[in-house]
Amino acid sequence: MRPSVLKYVRVRDYLRSLVTHELDVGDAIPSERVLCDRFAVSRMTVRQAVDALVVEGLLVREQGRGTFVAPTKLDLEVRLASFGEEMRRRGMEPSSTVLAAEEVAASHDVADALDLVAGERVHYLHRVRHAAGQPMALEQTWVPTSLVPGLLADGAPESIYGELRRRGLEPDWGEDTVAASEVDAQDAELLGLRPGAAVLRITRRTFAGDVACAYSRSSYRADRYVLWVPLRAPRRALTPRGDVSAGAVADQAPADEGHALEPEGPDGPDHRLPPGAQTEVAGAR
Repeated sequence: MRPSVLKYVRVRDYLRSLVTHELDVGDAIPSERVLCDRFAVSRMTVRQAVDALVVEGLLVREQGRGTFVAPTKLDLEVRLASFGEEMRRRGMEPSSTVLAAEEVAASHDVADALDLVAGERVHYLHRVRHAAGQPMALEQTWVPTSLVPGLLADGAPESIYGELRRRGLEPDWGEDTVAASEVDAQDAELLGLRPGAAVLRITRRTFAGDVACAYSRSSYRADRYVLWVPLRAPRRALTPRGDVSAGAVADQAPADEGHALEPEGPDGPDHRLPPGAQTEVAGAR
């Protein structure tokens, strides 16, 4: 390895340790001059190290002010928990802004996902999900009206999955598809991002037994989340739905609205997918 590369790595690793162990969110990192003197390197080497951590999401540059510690990213875990439960576990107060809550006719793609005929009635809920007052994700959810009559009669329920359970429909498995994308201008405003910023888009079908009880599409801020997937030795391959080429496939534990699913460990119950269950990558909703 070239000496210049070693110098860059030393500066980068020092800053990473500083950010993760000593500084708080919003704190400024040492100036270029201080770092140059400390490591006897050029400004170009320091900027290269800082650039790497900006790309990783550990640091954020503010024009005319400097470089600061970025907000901590939340992991999209494969965990059985609601959005509210997961945020409270992290010490953050969850809330939602309801953009739409109405009964609509199912479009062809929504009908296919819910095993309905296009035009059948579905409940539609569109929300901005917040944690500690900060927008974290946009969620659109569709639930068959025939399964849960009057779901929105008194406004949007605090938890769709909780309401399903109350009516005897226990969501016990699902399938997720995760993709990286860029946010458009309208969604960017709702999420507090600039147009074109990166987001994680997660599409989910949720089942209670063999009944498709909910379909959702979510967009998560990529600057606040990192995908986390536990791995284990491969078993029989599962094939994702739709036009997806063969690739990495992970078994998924039972799905929940909360966008955070995690399989139980060796000391917990072994949740298995029913025959024919299909999943690409398990993610959080």
